[in-house]
Order: sequence, then C-alpha cells, then structure tokens
Amino acid sequence: MNAVSVRAGDVTYEAHVGSGLLAEIGSLLRDVVRGPRCALVADANTARLFAEPVTESLRASGFEPTLIKVPAGEMAKSLSQAGRVCDEMTAAGLDRSSFVVAVGGGVIGDLAGFAAAIYHRGIPHVQVPTTLLAQVDSSIGGKTGVNTRAGKNLLGAVHQPALVVADVETLRSLPRRELNQGFAEIIKHAIIRDPSLFDVLEHFDPDKFAELVHRNIEIKAAVVARDEHDLSGERAILNFGHTVGHAIERATGYDRFLHGEAVSLGIVAACDISVRKAGFPPADRDKVIHALTAFDLPTRLPDDVDRAAIADAVAGDKKFEHGDVRFVVVEALGAARLATDVTMRDITSAIAAL
Repeated sequence: MNAVSVRAGDVTYEAHVGSGLLAEIGSLLRDVVRGPRCALVADANTARLFAEPVTESLRASGFEPTLIKVPAGEMAKSLSQAGRVCDEMTAAGLDRSSFVVAVGGGVIGDLAGFAAAIYHRGIPHVQVPTTLLAQVDSSIGGKTGVNTRAGKNLLGAVHQPALVVADVETLRSLPRRELNQGFAEIIKHAIIRDPSLFDVLEHFDPDKFAELVHRNIEIKAAVVARDEHDLSGERAILNFGHTVGHAIERATGYDRFLHGEAVSLGIVAACDISVRKAGFPPADRDKVIHALTAFDLPTRLPDDVDRAAIADAVAGDKKFEHGDVRFVVVEALGAARLATDVTMRDITSAIAAL
C-alpha cells in the first residue's frame, strides 16, 4: 500500500493505493472520522460486487453502516437522487457526527460527495473509487455535484474527502470498455503535466496498475494544491478536453458515450485548437491520437452525431465566465495553460473536424 498526501487549502488527507484495501477500510478510518454511523452509497453494480467486503470491514472496526443503493449510470447524478440519499440517511439516524462512504465510479463519488456536502451543512465523506477513471481523477480534489437539464455538474460543492481508498483489485471487475475510458484521463495528465506517461502507456504492464494510479493521483493532487477552488485558473488545466467532452455527453443524452470516451473526443478537439492557436506541434497531436487509439478510445465522431447540438451545449458550459470562452490549450506536451484568445468559432470548427 502506498499513500499520497493530498493538500487542498487548509485540508490534508491521504489517498491510499494498493491491492486488497477494501478489507482495510475500517482500520484506515479509525483515526479519520468521529461517529460510528455511516451511509455506504453504491449503485446496483458496485453494491453487488463490493458492498459486502466494505460493510464487513466497517463493522469489524466498530462502525454502523447503512447501505443506500442508487441507479447505475449518469442519470443518477441528479438533485432528486441526492435528495433521496439524504432522506435515507435521515431515516437511518445519521447526524452531524456521521459520514458517507462512496463506493463506485465517478457518478457515485460525485453524487455521494454532494450529499455529504449538503447533509447537516456538511459531513465527512470517504471516496472508495472502483473504476480506473475515478481512481486517477474524480475521487481526488473535492469536486462534487449533480447534473441539470442545462448541463453537467452545474450544481455542486467543493467538499474534500476525509480519505480516499483506491483498491486496484476492483479494476479486475471492469469490462474492457469501462476500463479503457479511464485511460483518457491518464492521457490527459500526460498531455498537461507528465509526457513520460506516454512511454509508460506504450509498454503498459497490467500488473503495474497501482504504480500508474499512484502517479496520476500525485499529478492531480499537485494541481489541486495550487488552486483548490479553481480561482486562479491553474486548476483549470485539468479541464483539458472536457469543454467539448461534456458538450458531447449532453448533446447525445449521456447514453451514447462513456465519460472517458467523450473526453477522448474532446482531447482531439483541444489538440486541434492547440495546434492552430498555441503552436502545439502536429507531431505531438498525432502522438496523442495514437495513444488514445491504443486503448480503443474514439478519436472521430460518428457521422450521425449532431455537431450543431454539441456547439450549442458548449455555449452553456460552466467553465465560461461572463460569456467569455475559458479554454485550455497546450503549447507543448506538459505545458498547458488557460487561453484567452480561443473563440466559439475555433471550437465549432474543431467539433466539425471530429
């Protein structure tokens, strides 16, 4: 087991990475939380696979967990589901000394973290990410939230977890497509911060997942430490590929592409814009596309996807301010920045070219 210390503002917490950690959650929590009662939030899939070992570990350490199941899929990230989770926590007798354990992928982490942020004006939550995407990205940094009809993650709060436990053994349960989508976020980290990851991915050994997850948590933690609430723009570099990616998800009803697949397409669009607006070398763009393709991630939109609908969705993105485009570009691999000269015409052109 290896731990990364994550510092965000005045808060510091540990992200533990290793094998067999589900059985250790109870002992890891003993010195982190106060009260014995907790909600274990999972969807139908993660509850079936992981609720029992997590529950047993919690009970063995004197905690009193209540399992709360939510539907699987992006549509569970809603205000109504967050309200239902809070109602069930109230019915189970959880109070201000209680905490929430999120067991699942990014949807569960965002939803359960948001419920924890608003319950009794904020109670601790523990992230137990069970997908590659959640382990390397969404479980770190404290961003929680739900979607609305107008867009993705428009309602939320920055609520740092008390602990993150990434058990790489859970990755064995993932279908290949679900596993591969996590590599989109890893490739994003390679683009914005650590080009050496391209060499790791080219010769990737599946027995090295713990090392890969550990390194990616380090990358995200370093960015979060410098700009927890995304006020200076430094944390914005983590959004590379996400402006167009989120728009693709929304325009296709959240049911055609997995999040990582939409981000993959967004990365291609962002690379195209970076070539034209930031001097990003075309050879490096090709290197990125090669890496995405190696993990069966999409780099072209099917012909039947409405490009105009994607452009319309971009215009409502929460990453815009006062109507101005806030778009992340890269000048070179490892050198990302927030651009001030990218226009909607640039973005629309990149979407059309996908």
